[in-house]
Amino acid sequence: MAENAKTPVSRPRHAPTLYFIVGFKLLKGAVALLLALKIHRLREEDLPEQFQKLLLFLHLDPEKKFFSDLADRVADITPANLHWLVAGSLLYSVFMFLQAVGLVFRVSWIVWLVIGESCFFIPVELFELVHRPSWVKFFILAVNVLIVWYLFANRARLIKHHHH
Repeated sequence: MAENAKTPVSRPRHAPTLYFIVGFKLLKGAVALLLALKIHRLREEDLPEQFQKLLLFLHLDPEKKFFSDLADRVADITPANLHWLVAGSLLYSVFMFLQAVGLVFRVSWIVWLVIGESCFFIPVELFELVHRPSWVKFFILAVNVLIVWYLFANRARLIKHHHH
């Protein structure tokens, strides 16, 4: 009788660090989606006028050279540029949500996708940190390095391969 009994399928154990990574991916996806929606809404707006309103709202002097130069760049933005920015933000958002959902369901190839995506940005983040250091850039770099290390070191434990 015991020979015919099915062995129970082992359920993946809780992995708080994995859930942090999922949350981080969901946050990045949500920010990219909100950015895409905001940019889409700006297509109908006068961008230089909106930029001036933003500066005044933030109590920044629009006459300073930095903001004046930035205003000139904002004026050069075309509807086609905005279209591509919306498309890129939406694509990135979908990519982040795909990674988050794949990690939740512990899809084996998603782990490699997350590792690859995180590794891809490490040299860019290092370059940025060296040339324009900030605590935010350091934090983002550290999180990406930890994600790569954690997923690579724990991939066998996190992702169980079930053969039926």
